[in-house]
Amino acid sequence: MNDRTALVTGANKGIGKHIARLLAAEGLTVYVGARDAGRGQRAVEEIGAGARPLVLDVTDPDGIAKAAAQVDRLDVLVNNAGISLSLAPPTETGVEEFRRTYETNVFGVVAVTNAFLPALRRSPHPRIVNVSSGTASLAWSTHSNPQFTPGSGGAAAYRSSKAALNALTVLYAQTLAEEGFKVNALAPGLRATDLTPGAAAAGGDPAEAAQGALRLALLPDDGPTGGFFSWDATPVPW
Repeated sequence: MNDRTALVTGANKGIGKHIARLLAAEGLTVYVGARDAGRGQRAVEEIGAGARPLVLDVTDPDGIAKAAAQVDRLDVLVNNAGISLSLAPPTETGVEEFRRTYETNVFGVVAVTNAFLPALRRSPHPRIVNVSSGTASLAWSTHSNPQFTPGSGGAAAYRSSKAALNALTVLYAQTLAEEGFKVNALAPGLRATDLTPGAAAAGGDPAEAAQGALRLALLPDDGPTGGFFSWDATPVPW
């Protein structure tokens, strides 16, 4: 009998909903995290058997605590909720945009992860997947990369927040390794979602990216931790 549970934040749409659907198809009970109760319920109805609504705004400490109190044991946490407010370079990005972006993409991940750690520690095989971005790779953004393009410092708030998320992934992996946790980051690729609607022309199917999250969520005990992987399991340089 499969009694495993998972939580996916920002799961009422896009990649998050596809991840929740795949986990439910594997027999897990999946908490569909959504800020809006109505949208979360609609996603649950679309996903079907195994899905459960959970009102969760990753920027609301009281709401996070209330949500965590409803989950006794958790086997998989997918930190998927994220925002991107503009494509501006750092020279044209105000501090407030950085604050808002980091509030969700970085501080929200810390708040949710720490709140649900007691539930994750009750699992014999706890897994954490942080949905990051290939644009957060410092190796791919420096002069050492043959594809480095001068003047390509756009989406500064988003990209730097995901680089910070990558650092947190390593630190959580190191901290929790002796407890059997596997903590990894996913680069889902350019997908047709609310964050990047123009990706539809490039064939960026979010369901394909969700397969990568599923793989990391269900890693065996001898699987990697503290890694950064593309949706197709290819390691991504930090």
